[in-house]
Amino acid sequence: MNMLILFIIIPIVMLPALWACRKEAQVRAVMVTGSTLLLLLSAWLTVDFISCRNAGNNDIMLYTASWPWYEKLNIALSVGVDGISVAMLLLTSVIVFTGVFASWRIRPMAKEFFLWYTLLSVGVYGFFVSTDLFTMFMFYETALIPMYLLIGVWGSGKKEYSAMKLTLMLMGGSAFLLMGILGIYFGSGATTMNIHEIAAMNNIPTATQYIFFPLTFIGFGVLGALFPFHTWSPDGHASAPTSVSMLHAGVLMKLGGYGCFRIAMYLMPQAASDLAWIFIILTTISVVYGALSAISQTDLKYINAYSSVSHCGLVLFAILMMTKTACTGAILQMLSHGLMTALFFAIIGMIYGRTHTRDIKQMRGLMKIMPFLAVGYVIAGLANLGLPGFSGFVAEMTVFAGAFEVNDTFHRTVTIIACTSIVITAVYILRVVGRILYGEPENEEHKKLSDATWDERFTIICLVICVAAIGIAPMWVSSLIADGTGNVLANMFP
Repeated sequence: MNMLILFIIIPIVMLPALWACRKEAQVRAVMVTGSTLLLLLSAWLTVDFISCRNAGNNDIMLYTASWPWYEKLNIALSVGVDGISVAMLLLTSVIVFTGVFASWRIRPMAKEFFLWYTLLSVGVYGFFVSTDLFTMFMFYETALIPMYLLIGVWGSGKKEYSAMKLTLMLMGGSAFLLMGILGIYFGSGATTMNIHEIAAMNNIPTATQYIFFPLTFIGFGVLGALFPFHTWSPDGHASAPTSVSMLHAGVLMKLGGYGCFRIAMYLMPQAASDLAWIFIILTTISVVYGALSAISQTDLKYINAYSSVSHCGLVLFAILMMTKTACTGAILQMLSHGLMTALFFAIIGMIYGRTHTRDIKQMRGLMKIMPFLAVGYVIAGLANLGLPGFSGFVAEMTVFAGAFEVNDTFHRTVTIIACTSIVITAVYILRVVGRILYGEPENEEHKKLSDATWDERFTIICLVICVAAIGIAPMWVSSLIADGTGNVLANMFP
């Protein structure tokens, strides 16, 4: 059996197993077993993929397989991975695994929560292993639909409003995306929906590319928090339960950047080259605006949500530079941000569960009350502002170095503007850390609170190790990603 199809089969098998559970202990057992298998499978895939590359296998995609699905439209369940896909699968499995422990005590309806959580993971895994346009779109939609219920039922605050806003805006993006995919298929005159076969043909007319590239890029860009289509993101993050925020910001938003690079730019390189300046301006606004907006927030989740807008904008900014260094940095940023923001949202959820507030003006001296959570928050903050030794530094320096390689006034000017986000990020991170963690506790009720439980500690430790591992030893990840970005760029600009 093709190992990639297991990424789809395992979570699908988990769904009836969860449905059959009658006790919460059984639900937890199914989730831990399934997420552990997926984590081990992704680790095995990563090691085997690197071994195949070292052995001289230079095919664009490895572990390829295809099963006809709807032959009249040439739709097939086609799978395959390159270095980018392998990195995204590894990220997804880490976030799904740690998200299970972050939701260990979820109430009410734990079984139903994990059913929707698992269905969401089916969509994400399926998207990253698919090489067929329509199948990717199908898994993309599968990943979006559960978000409405996960936020609307188990969320907090303005959860119904946030869930509806998120769903409507992402479905609007999906409408653009569907038009773009159909335009690519019919415009290329292809007899297949396989992405790499369409790319090899390289015969989509330039006029057609000018129409469908913006539709496809915006369609994916909505999920990637592209300005001005980002407004769903802060509300969605603020209202989502902890593990959903982790999976949403850590993985789901990465579908946007991945799709922009893998489909919009890969299949329509001429339009990407000619129209990139428009989207570079929008992504530069996303980077700086998101960071500035975070400064003005007092809600911990909104601060991290706007920070995510800034960092995800940096992903799109980097891939539009179309240099190998910048594109490698974009994927590194996807990995780094996925881990950092999952760590942030996990700790924020744990703090909120104890203090019942996310307002930084109502918290102080948490380092003395819950030192483990406080230290975890400091580490997440230092990684987020790009301290050397953590993943954020490696990713952002690679992005900016790659962007500065483009030797013209426009690209270097926007790169300098985007670099200002580093300083702005330091401002809001250090401000929040100083406000909520240090000093004397002002709320007498907070002095009675407990520190992290074993499951919360396990979640934080796993994510901190991953963030530090990329920061300390980034070369193997960078080499893995460069394998994929190099092949995509070589096909775009032969």
